[in-house]
Amino acid sequence: MKISLKLLLSTIVVLALALGFSGFYFVNYVFETSLAREVGQAADESSILGFAFETAVLNVPARYSVLPDSTVEEIASKLERGGRGTSRLIRIADEQKEVLHTSDGFVADEQLLQQTWTDTKSYRVIETPDGYYVHTCAAVNSLGRILYLETMKDVSDVFTERAMGFSLYRKVTLVILLIGTGIMHLIASLLTKPIRLLTRATRRMADGDYEYRARQVSSDELGQLTRDFNVMANALEENIEKLEEENEAKEEFMGAFAHELKTPLTAIIGYADLLRSRKLDEEKSFLSANYIYTEGKRLEAMSFRLLDIIVAKREEADLSQVHTVEIFEYLRNMFAEENRGMRFEISYDDGIVWAEVNLIKTVLVNLIDNACKASETGSTVRIRGRWHDAGYRFEIEDEGIGIPVKEQRKITKAFYMVDKSRSRSKNGAGLGLALCEEILKIHNSELTIQSEQGKGSCIGFTLEGIR
Repeated sequence: MKISLKLLLSTIVVLALALGFSGFYFVNYVFETSLAREVGQAADESSILGFAFETAVLNVPARYSVLPDSTVEEIASKLERGGRGTSRLIRIADEQKEVLHTSDGFVADEQLLQQTWTDTKSYRVIETPDGYYVHTCAAVNSLGRILYLETMKDVSDVFTERAMGFSLYRKVTLVILLIGTGIMHLIASLLTKPIRLLTRATRRMADGDYEYRARQVSSDELGQLTRDFNVMANALEENIEKLEEENEAKEEFMGAFAHELKTPLTAIIGYADLLRSRKLDEEKSFLSANYIYTEGKRLEAMSFRLLDIIVAKREEADLSQVHTVEIFEYLRNMFAEENRGMRFEISYDDGIVWAEVNLIKTVLVNLIDNACKASETGSTVRIRGRWHDAGYRFEIEDEGIGIPVKEQRKITKAFYMVDKSRSRSKNGAGLGLALCEEILKIHNSELTIQSEQGKGSCIGFTLEGIR
């Protein structure tokens, strides 16, 4: 069952119960008030009739020492006709509660009479075939006789009004419930609109539309829920995009890895088959063996690089204080010996950095190696170390081919090469920068790239240090 329908039904039930109880209480209160008023009037009339009866007895001739029954009946008849346009319903009984006079239409039984004594007045409300009456009974002292005077007052109008009140209130309650149902349906619809919008959003997202967002239509708790849902959806979309990018990167990695394996393996298998199937002269045999050796070394280097990347991803760096002079002297000695047909300019500020020295040396060697591969023979590679506000910054600058802007965010992916033919010709596999990226992550740093096609590149990173 929908929450709007639950809210509507709950409200209607509460409203119906409230109207029912309040209506019953109100109509019954009016009825009891009216009935009490009629009972009071009946008691007053009974007292007046008793007083009138006693007064009439006083006018009886003195020759009677005891009031005769005939005189009682005569007085009762006069009292009976003394009503304003209507006949009173009275009944008079003697001391033994034997009835002496009864008005036409007086249908009450003698139960109240038997319960009344000289010092009591009593009444009750009775129902007859003709309607409802207030039945009273009181003792009257007349010329030494104790008589009992009973009256009946018609109060059928009070009961009729109660029935009409209940009938009217039922109709009013029904109308109010119908109107309330319409109003509550509108209110429930408005209150649950954010929930419907959230439900629609979850279904759209479940169907794969991760860009869909729930529209916020209120500023209450449901509005806050909508905002939180949209924040969650944004985070979910980002995670899905990240997963898709990672999946795409894995597919690209596998494709590139297979391709990088295929090229040297094809050469190795081809030249090995040539050596196996034919008798070659010494020069061709040497060239074939050299191709096999070169491609084998390339596979070996690629496997070592992949292993380094895996280790770097899992490693937690044990950082220590390293003097910058130690790092730059290592680079000076290493590349001065190899030369590689390049000019190296090394400049640095003295200081101490927090690093795992062997890993940082690996990063710098890879960056310098890439700079050499991207540059022509005789070009200059500048190796710098400078203090900045953020820490100690290492930079490797070359005069090579440069990196297009759209390629810069991809170059740290494994096997990615801007110029594949140039990299392969220099025994590259596109793993160096991927390794650097993983090593710098465990140093809480990252590569920054400044490059312009045809003019060279400047790649650097920053470490925390002490001047």
